[in-house]
Amino acid sequence: MTGGERVSDLLDRLRAMIESAKWVPLGADKCIIDRGAALDILDEARSMFPQELAEAERLVAARSDFIANAKHEAEAVRRAAEERSRQLVDEQEVLRMARAQSRELLVNAETRADELRRAVTEYTGEALRKTENALSSALEETRDLRTRFSRALTDSATPVPPAAGAPVDDDFMPDISEFDIDIDL
Repeated sequence: MTGGERVSDLLDRLRAMIESAKWVPLGADKCIIDRGAALDILDEARSMFPQELAEAERLVAARSDFIANAKHEAEAVRRAAEERSRQLVDEQEVLRMARAQSRELLVNAETRADELRRAVTEYTGEALRKTENALSSALEETRDLRTRFSRALTDSATPVPPAAGAPVDDDFMPDISEFDIDIDL
């Protein structure tokens, strides 16, 4: 597996292997592929799921960092507002205005922090939902491909074709139309 290869890349490799495989004579949609290579690709895809989960955990950690930074920013704004109000103590009117401004800045900072927290939570939730859906879909497709591949290997024990000039039995040609693979990730 290369450093940048993802589950979808592995599935593309498996599809390319199947599409470029040699056709079985008189086998309509049957082909011969390297079973070991195909199973190796499926195993690689399965082993990558923890990497996809690590990416989801990275997103959660980034969300936590973002919220912590927003809190620090709010605290810095609050401290700045308090410092500003202390500097304006000389006159009663200026002091009153400074306190009002400090409260307004604090309310604005808290409101902004809440908005940022909500936005990060929504973004992270959506990113995790999409990651979960992609992982579920890839796992389901991988399991389906493995099942169909195993079934194809089991079903590939077809009888020897009749001799030249002998009547052809229509049941001789197995139906493998189920291997019309379409992967959308």
